[in-house]
Amino acid sequence: MKPLHLAMILAIDIVWGFNVVAVKEGVTSAGPLVAVLLRYVVATLVCLPFLRWLPGRMGLIILTGLIAGALFMSLGGLSFALANNLSALSIVGQLGVPFSLILAVIFMKEEIRWPRITAVALCFAGVVVMGFDPAIAHERLGIALTAAASLCWAVGNLLFRRLAGVPVLVIHGWLGLVSIPVLLALAWQFEPQGLAAIPSLPLSTWGWVAYSGIMSSIIGHGGMTWLFQRYPVAVVSPLTLPTPLISVLVAIAVYETPITGQMLVGGALTLVGVAIITIRTARRRDSDMPVEPT
Repeated sequence: MKPLHLAMILAIDIVWGFNVVAVKEGVTSAGPLVAVLLRYVVATLVCLPFLRWLPGRMGLIILTGLIAGALFMSLGGLSFALANNLSALSIVGQLGVPFSLILAVIFMKEEIRWPRITAVALCFAGVVVMGFDPAIAHERLGIALTAAASLCWAVGNLLFRRLAGVPVLVIHGWLGLVSIPVLLALAWQFEPQGLAAIPSLPLSTWGWVAYSGIMSSIIGHGGMTWLFQRYPVAVVSPLTLPTPLISVLVAIAVYETPITGQMLVGGALTLVGVAIITIRTARRRDSDMPVEPT
């Protein structure tokens, strides 16, 4: 891998790692549903020039937008509003990896052997260990919402695989157009005061929302898509593993998030499981790719 592209991946890891601060600050200032709504408005405005109709795929686009857009982001926003231990949320958010594998085995008949089965068990065991930590007992609802959001992300990941070949800016544009009306209706019902306060939001809130919508969603995911088009999955995927560790360190540094021994054990189990799944799945997908004749 070229040094410039390696630096690009590491920069994306850092962008995603710092996104926990952007999400938390946006949710705290604007409210969970309003913050997610504004994030999608910003991202959609950026993607509008690239938007185009996708014949035969619009039903899939709408379904993806509802699950991987409105539902995923709503659950995620609510979890950040209800929980303060962002380190725990960052680790539990990695359940999207084992969830994706389980769904691929069920619906795409992907073969799975004992190393990845063990890794899935490690992921969930780690979350259970953290969930029974008395120090974060009051965070359990937020953690449960993060786990539910991770499942939505995994379902969305399965749907994204059926949208192979569609440019990432087109996908994000449609995700926004599908999600915005749903989020607006939810915010109108549950956060009317937050909607009314949008004109008076401080500039800093718009900055956090723009960071999540542009830096994390568009540049981060767009950059990774670009890299996956140029390098084997087994080369790129493992280089995203520092992201949850960066998120944990950022949460500790910014919010002085407490870390207990039980959290360390649970987090280590989950992250080891995620690493095994990521690396072995990436190698498998590369080995399954057809070899082009020379």
